[in-house]
Amino acid sequence: MKNVPLAEVDHVDRAVLPIGTDYPPGHLLDWHAHRRAQFLYGATGVMVVDTAEGTWTVPPERAVLIPAATRHRVRMLGVSTRSLYVEPGAVPWWPGTCMVVDVPPLLRELLLAAVEFEPEYDLAGRAGCIAALLLHEISARAPLPFHVGIPASADLARLCRAYLAAPDAGVTNARWAAATAMSERAFTRRFRDEGGESPAVWRARARLLAAVPLLRSASVSEVGGRLGYASPAAFTAAFTRAFGTPPSRFATRARGGADSGHRS
Repeated sequence: MKNVPLAEVDHVDRAVLPIGTDYPPGHLLDWHAHRRAQFLYGATGVMVVDTAEGTWTVPPERAVLIPAATRHRVRMLGVSTRSLYVEPGAVPWWPGTCMVVDVPPLLRELLLAAVEFEPEYDLAGRAGCIAALLLHEISARAPLPFHVGIPASADLARLCRAYLAAPDAGVTNARWAAATAMSERAFTRRFRDEGGESPAVWRARARLLAAVPLLRSASVSEVGGRLGYASPAAFTAAFTRAFGTPPSRFATRARGGADSGHRS
């Protein structure tokens, strides 16, 4: 099934419904929820998934697992998706919060095959075997660290979401504390209590997440400079420590000079 609204087929008696969808650049799927769990794979482009609990950035050729009935929104940056909508009872092991995962070649090929199925595909034939194998492969995926949490308090959440929309290395704890009418010490303690890490650490990670979509159209040097890093080497080192892979892995524009030593 391709470019078919889930609502048209959600009633079909299949535990796994594969749907492929093409989105225009920058398309926003505003806040919504599905009755089924969703495995959302970006065959191209970058996705940014928001829930009340956090933000997950999904690089190219990765996927995000979204629990059933989770209210979320998705920003699509040049994305063609391959989704599986899964009956919750079929996947008791599904995570309770969103999770970004790698998509190895076998899983990718299974997804590409599955979106060619008719809604009422034959459970006893090839399609049914592929659907069952997809769930086995997904259950073996390990989480990747492409996310930041969002504090539950409305004022802290507003600060964090505004920062994610426009990350700025010049923002300080003092500025955030003033915005909440608190002392810097009290603000830092409260943020750590709610989010599990200091606001400075949170902002540093948020800036690195913001680099992933920026790398679609700018070089490693340009993105590092835009995000406040003193050099491409400093940016590359910080990004690699955070995510286990260099930023050049996600850069799609031809580069030279300082960036030429990395695979694109």
